[in-house]
Amino acid sequence: MNVRRLIPTTAVAGAVVLGLTALSACSTSDAADGGSGDKLKVTASFYPMQFLTERIGGDHVAVTGLTKPGVEPHDLELTPRQIGSISESDYVLYLKGIQPAVDDAVEQSGVKNTVDAATLTTLENHGSEVSGHDHGHEGEEEHGHEEEAPEEHSEGDGHNHGEEGGADPHIWLDPVKYAEVAKGVGKSLEKADPDHAADYKKNTDALVAELGELNTAYETGLKNTSTKTFITTHSAFGYLAERYGLTQQGIAGIDPEAEPSPARIQEIHTIAERDKATTVFFETLASDRTAKTLAKDTGLKTGVLDPLEGITDKSRGADYIEVMESNLAALRKALGAK
Repeated sequence: MNVRRLIPTTAVAGAVVLGLTALSACSTSDAADGGSGDKLKVTASFYPMQFLTERIGGDHVAVTGLTKPGVEPHDLELTPRQIGSISESDYVLYLKGIQPAVDDAVEQSGVKNTVDAATLTTLENHGSEVSGHDHGHEGEEEHGHEEEAPEEHSEGDGHNHGEEGGADPHIWLDPVKYAEVAKGVGKSLEKADPDHAADYKKNTDALVAELGELNTAYETGLKNTSTKTFITTHSAFGYLAERYGLTQQGIAGIDPEAEPSPARIQEIHTIAERDKATTVFFETLASDRTAKTLAKDTGLKTGVLDPLEGITDKSRGADYIEVMESNLAALRKALGAK
């Protein structure tokens, strides 16, 4: 019955060697297309970059994420093995200014197809009067609420993230900016692997359409609310606030674990009363202690607003789109959407 037994083992060995030679020959000729076997070897720095490469790359890519689920991306230290895997990649997608260790490793990797997502859209500076966390505009902001012009709300976000330039890197929390990045990623994958360009284009178009629907859901869902102000422990939502005419008040700026000063707690108390804010948001990857203490001191509720830096079993959704929908529901509830 066993046909294999009839083939001499030397012939099998010879066939394997032939096969390997053929494979290695084909992978060298495919180097421009990024052949790792038959898939493009992609490294993504953290979840929002991984989601894009997986969705757009589809079956043609093998994606390695550098940031494990549940790890706060800003704190990432790379192992020598991870640094090696970056160098062996055909394509790297990262976001400069979020993870210094990744920025350095990518720079030294010599990989031809490296894409910094920050270059695919425009970054803005959400307040830099006080380096690290800017709370310099609260007083000026009062006049901004009546007009509800979105540009009034980019101030005082407590958010000066990339310390050197002060640009806020959290572009993925704005579905419109994230769609711009998706388009750029699609084009760069087409260039890195022209053989599958048509599929990358099709997948990009599908994802961009989905992000367009998400944007519409946010626009309509946040149009009529009894307040426009939300309070958060991690000032990651500057772009989202600006896009939908909201005001983000960060408790302690960029570090989600940072303790706010007593003066800042008093300030938040005043802002909450003035702007009828109801909820202090914390996130899934960081401790909720600060939010709970503040909520207790100010008589506010607590809620989860996920900056989507990683998906874990605690995330309110299985992927970017689902968690963003949960964030919208949480914001609607906190802002008193009509």
